[in-house]
Amino acid sequence: MKPWLRLVLAALLVLLLVADQLFPPPLPGRSTAQAQVVLARDGTPLRAFPDHAHVWRHPLRLEQVSPRYLEALITFEDRSFWWHPGVNPWALLRAGAQWLQHGHIVSGGSTLTMQVARLLEPTPRTLTGKLRQIARALQLELRCSKREILEIYLAFAPMGGVLEGVEAASRAYLGKPARRLSASEAALLVVLPQAPSLLRPDRHPERARLARDKVLERMAGQWGVTTVAEARQEPVIAQTVREPLLAPLLAERLRRQQPGQALIRSTLDASLQQSVEQLLTLRLAVLPPRVSMAALVVDNATLEVRVYAGSADFADDERFAHVDMVQAARSPGSALKPFLYGLALDEGLIHSESLLADVPQSFSGYQPGNFQANFSGPVGVTEALQRSLNVPAVEVLAQLGPQRFVALLRRGGLRLELPRGATPNLSVILGGAAVNLEGLVSAYTALARGGVSGRPRYFADAPRSEARMLSEGAAFIIRDLLEAGGPVARQVDGGAGARRGIAWKTGTSFGFRDAWAVGVSDRFTVGVWVGRPDGTPNPGFFGANIAAPLLVDIFATIDDSPLQARTPPASVSTARVCWPLGTRSEETLPELCHQQRTAWILNGTAPPTFPDRLRGGAAHYVDQRDPTSGQRVRAGCAAGDMQAVHMARWPAALEPWLDGATRQRALPPAWAPACRAVSAPDSGLRIVGLSDGETIRRAGNGPPPELRLEAQGGQQELIWLLNGRQLGRVPAGCDLPQSFVEAGRYQITVMDAAGHYDRIEISVR
Repeated sequence: MKPWLRLVLAALLVLLLVADQLFPPPLPGRSTAQAQVVLARDGTPLRAFPDHAHVWRHPLRLEQVSPRYLEALITFEDRSFWWHPGVNPWALLRAGAQWLQHGHIVSGGSTLTMQVARLLEPTPRTLTGKLRQIARALQLELRCSKREILEIYLAFAPMGGVLEGVEAASRAYLGKPARRLSASEAALLVVLPQAPSLLRPDRHPERARLARDKVLERMAGQWGVTTVAEARQEPVIAQTVREPLLAPLLAERLRRQQPGQALIRSTLDASLQQSVEQLLTLRLAVLPPRVSMAALVVDNATLEVRVYAGSADFADDERFAHVDMVQAARSPGSALKPFLYGLALDEGLIHSESLLADVPQSFSGYQPGNFQANFSGPVGVTEALQRSLNVPAVEVLAQLGPQRFVALLRRGGLRLELPRGATPNLSVILGGAAVNLEGLVSAYTALARGGVSGRPRYFADAPRSEARMLSEGAAFIIRDLLEAGGPVARQVDGGAGARRGIAWKTGTSFGFRDAWAVGVSDRFTVGVWVGRPDGTPNPGFFGANIAAPLLVDIFATIDDSPLQARTPPASVSTARVCWPLGTRSEETLPELCHQQRTAWILNGTAPPTFPDRLRGGAAHYVDQRDPTSGQRVRAGCAAGDMQAVHMARWPAALEPWLDGATRQRALPPAWAPACRAVSAPDSGLRIVGLSDGETIRRAGNGPPPELRLEAQGGQQELIWLLNGRQLGRVPAGCDLPQSFVEAGRYQITVMDAAGHYDRIEISVR
């Protein structure tokens, strides 16, 4: 070769390289806009988010596409793709000859690389445009591998409307990922980019079928006659292109966490999610406007979230559908009580039948009441938890300490939100703090996981975050109390609750703003919230009548696993305990054991009843009696010998609630006449104006009788109760009017803050 020719060629090569660097092809990069799809664990789309131009595009690797599609694409579009340098000169010559012969383009002669160049940089269908396309194709081949060029095509090929790429088309038209395409479906999507608008299978199925069959004919030699014949028999059926919309609020949450990820695979179970969303939709018919619901289901074994419903109906703006109530902080009402009793078990303060006082009480000015505004008197921990009684819970919290309770919850993974500047107080157990549904469900997983709570996981590869909430023994006891009612209920009721296999607790916040139900089975932990996202009240809506039925229905829908018998851990045993002392029956004198209970105890310890808050002195004391009359005596006024009698004292607040037989055993007899003058009276409080056993008669059809309840004595405030239901509180010395509308027997009780009381029974006829 002559020297001048070499210089010309070298100069031309340098010029081309400089031009290539100055005018590089517009390759897609990391910042290229792309759609995002949030998937369920099995790949089912939950929700899709288009790019800023509202184009649906999902980049993917060759391994994520069906081999059938790749085979058909190469065979139909560019047989020489793997060896040409970006252009196929023979195809270009053939296309040029056809153009000269017919006067119009018969075949384009474009390679897949040239098509990619046009997708990245659209050019007019002119000779100049074709030359530019060829130049770009050569540049692409210099910069990219064949695999990379093919992956660009898979992502950008036009598929009709706003769909680009085989993955977007496969999911939109066929409802499946591209890796699962059949031979017929692969051929359909291969031909679609040739005329995306005219061949859309959802609008023009017959045209799409004819075009698909051309591809199948071309593939007969490669796939075999039988495979092609079977593929031709498949009808072209495409679903209407629409956005998937399952767990939309979770999808938005996960998309924000992974903004650059095209396909986001969550842990949700698409089938369970759809079933729970249908349950929520069915309940909308009985809910007033602006009331929403939320539900969360966590797999106990893996802590993976299987169902996430952040609102009742994502399309209903009146129900504030855009507000994710799984994450919203709200008052839990009584939903924290299981953890209070569980932590008190671990602290050695109670056993499952510890004696508690469900009576009007004042805790340094804090006066809790029950949901139904009535009281039951002596109750055990089991009954207090199952009936969600407020006063006993506050009594236990006063012993544990509210600050310690909040700290122990935080240690176990549940952080409470307190009002700004506030410190934990006794109201915490009745809803005086805030939690969200996610945190509450996380805490309840401890009841099914040996006391270890776990943060819900939304990705299979997410790290586990676990914390010890309760000991294994305390978790077993609390779950058993909620599920079966304790050791006695298991025997007496035949274990009905245990056969159901669900332990749950409800909660209702102040003013009926939030209704909760959270429960556990062996397999799942489920949480439900019902209320108005704006925090306005819903009179008559509480956990037991609104949230609990939904919780039970969710369990019935999602959990069909057989029940597994649970054996108490080594730290848990049963024991017979005595009221009022709370000690083991075998360690208690018979005369001090007024009532026996069978209890779960932890670590072999049976803690005694809490100290009396109203009256000092030991619960076990020795009283002196006249051996002849049986009356009380004391040294200095006794006429003869004295007999020592062991007595067990009930807490003063509970004495008005004792039945006749227990009262006879618990309260000492009257003083002997010689000792009455030197002994202070047991009570300085007495009901006046009415006598025990009195009958009040109504006057025909006249108005119901109205009585003025009065008492003499007492300190500070008097509390009046009618058949265990609180009527009101008045200052000492003041009366309380009360009408008796219905005939019947009425028990009237008056109490003061010092534990003094008086009680009478009247009849209204």
